[in-house]
Amino acid sequence: MKLNFLTQMREAAQQLLNKDISLRPALRDINPPPSHAAPPTPEPASTPASTPNPATHPAEYAQDILNRMGISVGLPANLDRAIDLGSMLHPGPTQPLTEGAQFVSGSYANHAGSRNYKLYIPASYHGQAMPLLVMLHGCTQNPDDFAAGTQMNQLAEEVGCFVVYPEQNANANHSKCWNWFNAIDQQRGQGEPSIIAGITQQIIEEYPVNERQVYVAGLSAGGAMAVIVGTLYPELFAAVGVHSGLPFASAQDLPSALTAMKRGVQRAAKAGNPSQPIIVFHGDSDTTVNPVNGEQVMAQRLHHHRGARPSVQSGAVPNGYRYTQITHIKPDGTPLGEHWVVHGAGHAWSGGSASGSYTDAKGPDASREMLRFFRTVS
Repeated sequence: MKLNFLTQMREAAQQLLNKDISLRPALRDINPPPSHAAPPTPEPASTPASTPNPATHPAEYAQDILNRMGISVGLPANLDRAIDLGSMLHPGPTQPLTEGAQFVSGSYANHAGSRNYKLYIPASYHGQAMPLLVMLHGCTQNPDDFAAGTQMNQLAEEVGCFVVYPEQNANANHSKCWNWFNAIDQQRGQGEPSIIAGITQQIIEEYPVNERQVYVAGLSAGGAMAVIVGTLYPELFAAVGVHSGLPFASAQDLPSALTAMKRGVQRAAKAGNPSQPIIVFHGDSDTTVNPVNGEQVMAQRLHHHRGARPSVQSGAVPNGYRYTQITHIKPDGTPLGEHWVVHGAGHAWSGGSASGSYTDAKGPDASREMLRFFRTVS
């Protein structure tokens, strides 16, 4: 049934794609980019007022597309298998655990909703206080897939830290994207930021986390949400890592999200705790989220520090991409931020493993560099 449903959707959407631009987001979800490309943040299109909003009414939106394609499938009766295409197309890979390590499942709920998560506990943990890294996946991904692609669990064994992977669900967003473009999800104590902060606090209460070494990082939609969560909860997160993301409050709805993704923000809001360091990775050949967004993420965070001294270094990965690393330092020598531009890279996790989706091994190791940066600024 699943294969027949997907085949019908794929064939009909291909025939109608050139006739109706509003079908393109759906076709993207059915025919995702190749695994070396990155998970897209939502690619909204302007739709007539009668078309349901996919962010707030995903089931109705999908049913509308099916009806217009002439496909006789009752979506409510097939919701569980029809709406979560991301999990069907990108099942989480099974990674062997280091002996003595654990990768355990959990959940958290508050007034804004509930989300599952997976927590990695390294084999080196024996009751001592350790740092905590919160990792926010991109669209269509899940904790197992994101952990495999970033190899963050393996690095956690090296440095000794907990890693928690909150999971977006298809009921909140049909492509499993974090809803960074919704106004309610850009407010402290509301929406998804409150859930992610709640998951973080729950781990802190259950394990001996070093509360001065709690960080958040993410890719694409997860990178945009990492900026939001870090901005709204500066007392909780000591630093932020952003890969292929967007500035805080860069969109308020789906049309403005598309504009920000393609062109950047006309005027980024001045936001963020000036004492909270940030590290940004972005490929300069990214056609999903314009690399100007990486520059704007840095500018948004650094606008308080006009006396900061930038230092520029360049390098290359053997048989891979060249990159430019711009480091911003306070007059007293304290690091403020790093901006890595990976030349020739697209919308993918730099230096990631092919064992997970949406990675590019030819770039510098973003996971290792983020952990190094976090340790430096602690």
